[in-house]
Amino acid sequence: MPFRVASWNINSVRLRLGLVERFLREHQPDVLCLQEIKCASELFPGEALAAAGYKYSIVHGQPGYHGVATVSRLPLEEADRQDFNASGHARHVAVRVKAGLEKREILVNNFYVPSGGDVPDAGVNPKFGEKLTYLAGMAGVGAGSHPLRIAVGDMNVAPDEHDVWSHKQMQGIVSHTPVEIAALRNVQAAGAWTDVMRVLVPSPAKLYTWWSYRAKDWRTTNRGRRLDHVWASSDLAPKATSMTIVDATRDWPQTSDHVPVLVDFKI
Repeated sequence: MPFRVASWNINSVRLRLGLVERFLREHQPDVLCLQEIKCASELFPGEALAAAGYKYSIVHGQPGYHGVATVSRLPLEEADRQDFNASGHARHVAVRVKAGLEKREILVNNFYVPSGGDVPDAGVNPKFGEKLTYLAGMAGVGAGSHPLRIAVGDMNVAPDEHDVWSHKQMQGIVSHTPVEIAALRNVQAAGAWTDVMRVLVPSPAKLYTWWSYRAKDWRTTNRGRRLDHVWASSDLAPKATSMTIVDATRDWPQTSDHVPVLVDFKI
């Protein structure tokens, strides 16, 4: 059996608990990394997810904002949690999990990078500056600490020209500006990360994981962005066998504007 990892910006886990339970039931990942859970750690619905077969959870929550959680049907051990821009926001947690027949230990980082506001100028928009500072702080995280590493999450950057519906029209829009792309590429290089999604589905294929709530018919207009990522270390990346963007969830009732990403690794 493969080791299956999923990532989903759920945009309030308590509001969308039923959707999480449905996703787990239908796709059965071994590990699910959630972002933007929007609840304090003690209010995370761990009991409900345990009843669904995911009895292990590591939560870094925050009341009403941000927050990340990693849930698993395999035992977890917390490895790290960092605040990369000293904002006090709960945006990162790392766990250790053992997978495969040999029970090899894998380090899984779960990130929720700040969105950066609407104006791509740190001089007039502090949120954009906070985003760039956060990305700079992520550089090198986990590098050299473990041979088998995975990084997932809502990175809030669509780096490839085919990660957005229109490269020409999006270059001045937050999430696809040259400075953000350069910052994300630096994170990947410093951590020796491989972009597994793009290895399995190379450009020029379009890949999107987010569609705005403002789109009345998101599938027809298809003005999406790939804001959610799955990366792996050099020893683990060649073991990635398949990747699925579960865009069917975007049609579920009261859903998130992000959709889950699934990657299978042969461990």
